[in-house]
Amino acid sequence: MYKIPILLSCLLFLISGCSYKGVPYFQDLNNTSPVKETIGNYQELTVQPEDIIGISVSSLNSEASSVFNYNLNTITGTSQISPNNPIVGYLVDEKGAIQLPLIGNLKVSGLTLSSIRETIQSRLNEYLKQPVVNIRLINFKVSVMGDVLRPGVYPVQNQRISIAEALTMAGDLNITALRNNVVLIRESGGNREYIRIDLTSKKLFNSPYYYLKTNDILYVQPGRNKFASVDNSYRNIGILISALSIVAILLTR
Repeated sequence: MYKIPILLSCLLFLISGCSYKGVPYFQDLNNTSPVKETIGNYQELTVQPEDIIGISVSSLNSEASSVFNYNLNTITGTSQISPNNPIVGYLVDEKGAIQLPLIGNLKVSGLTLSSIRETIQSRLNEYLKQPVVNIRLINFKVSVMGDVLRPGVYPVQNQRISIAEALTMAGDLNITALRNNVVLIRESGGNREYIRIDLTSKKLFNSPYYYLKTNDILYVQPGRNKFASVDNSYRNIGILISALSIVAILLTR
């Protein structure tokens, strides 16, 4: 009769799930003392063709500046533009330019938002008194797919998002996900990059890819035990039947 608890213990050990070793993030962080590092890998976003730039202009003469703030909702297809939120959406064409009232054709591709704002404000000094220009990317979004809780496309409001933040927005990785093999897919300048990301190492924080760009895609690869997790109900039934069968066989001897 002593064989029964021993065999059951072995069975439970074999079916007890995935290894803990690959689960924690940033495993090479110091466990005892705080670590302080300078953030040197963030680069301000640059505008690319097909981006939609939101521009609002104000000045001492509100009527004169209103020409920049008309509703372009039907042109850009963006739901963020409304009479209560006069952000104008200018689509960057394939040549990297936008068309502005009074100013005309303006090349913006490859420029940062702050640089574009300064250029527009300088040009508007010819037409407006003390103009103030606000600018942002309306269509800044990232996609998270694969073995996460809530895969989907996520808009970014503050113009800056990291890999850690994007994965958090998607509800974090499932326990079955491979944390050392996340793939970042990035398109820029007619090229596509595939970058392997290791979430188990703190080196991620200093990576030039830690901060995401618009239209970036994160793919989280599932582990080999994903099938067992997805089909959990059938797996548990099979385990229970197997365990009961072993017990029944031992009791009949």
